[in-house]
Amino acid sequence: MGEFRELKVWQKARILRNECAKLARTSFPKEEKFLLTDQLIRSSRAVTAMITEGHGRYHYQENIQRLRMARGELVETMDHLTVALDEGYVPQEKFDELLAISQEVEKMINGYIRYLNNAKSEDD
Repeated sequence: MGEFRELKVWQKARILRNECAKLARTSFPKEEKFLLTDQLIRSSRAVTAMITEGHGRYHYQENIQRLRMARGELVETMDHLTVALDEGYVPQEKFDELLAISQEVEKMINGYIRYLNNAKSEDD
């Protein structure tokens, strides 16, 4: 089955997670430390965590469920980034860059779910 770090979707989500953490720690005001900063870091970490957890389940349906959860956390991350843009904590160019990465991760998650559904059907 391979190691989770070999998954392209995990690798791309890791880039997003690291960029979100860097942004939150360097661009957000101190009063957001336990609010938006914490929420953005947690949701972006949850994306890679759910991908990893699903990969470790060795069962198609459980993996798919975790990928759906990862997708939900990704959408939440995108909303937190939108709040950061609206509040003026992130410039439009950086937001656009992170949004593009997020959209790519979402496509990759959806593709991985399709792949697992097909593989599951073949095994039935």
